[in-house]
Formats: sequence, structure tokens, C-alpha cells
Amino acid sequence: MNVNQSAPETQERPANSRDIPKDTTVLVVEDNVSNFVLIARMLGYMGIHCEWKTSGYEVVEYADTLPRLDLILLDIRLPYEDGYSALKKIKTSSILRDIPVVAVTAEASVKEMNKAREAHFDGFIGKPLDPDRFPDQIRRILAGEPVWEFE
Repeated sequence: MNVNQSAPETQERPANSRDIPKDTTVLVVEDNVSNFVLIARMLGYMGIHCEWKTSGYEVVEYADTLPRLDLILLDIRLPYEDGYSALKKIKTSSILRDIPVVAVTAEASVKEMNKAREAHFDGFIGKPLDPDRFPDQIRRILAGEPVWEFE
């Protein structure tokens, strides 16, 4: 599986998403339906396709079935297997280890952000998500810029 393929843009999309490839895919690992719906709507507005898992359990196996994956947004507090355990499995996967994984969590503090950094997350976005800032945060992450923000 080549998770870094890109196709030329062919479809009309919102002006703020023109710098994002049309087939960009984000895997959202979030157990709260309301939070997922908010994230999915914001990503959809940006022209980004998203997939959803409700726990860290089997994330690697599921992600391996996707034809393309550009980013994983991973909640830290999840049922069955938390975000830290899921991150360890993702980072040891030969297919997924180079995909950026960003912690998206209500545990938004300097202490938790530092813990996420030490665990080798590629970024940190605190909840509640800010709909005015989230699109820019995602654009920056997809462009390779680290984002470590919780306010």
C-alpha cells in the first residue's frame, strides 16, 4: 500500500482547501460521536475525506486497508486501548510509521502536551476544538509543520 499517493485536483472545492490534494484522507480515532461529527464536518468543508474508528484497538489493521492515509487524529482517552498504546503500535508499523499522528484531547495542559511529545506524537491539539483555528492547524500539519497547541 502506498499511503502517500496524490492525484491532480479535478473538482471545484472551497477556496481555503485548494492547497490540499483532493484525495487527502485523515483517520479520526475518537470515541465521542459529537466530537467526531464536528471534526468530520470541518474536514469535509476543507475537502478532506475522513475515516473513523472509536478506539485505539485495531487502528493499525484498519489503517492498513485504506488506499491513502495522510494524517491520524488520535484522542488520548479511548476505550479498550488508549491513544498512547495505539501510537506505539502505529509507530512500529512499517506502513504507518511515517504518517503524522496528532493527539486531539480534552486533557489539554502543558503537562499532557509534554507527555504527548515524549511519547512521540507529531502534534497536539486541545479540545474543545476551535472551528476558526482548526482548518489552519490541519493545513499546517499536512504541510509538515508541527502544531502543539491547546488553547
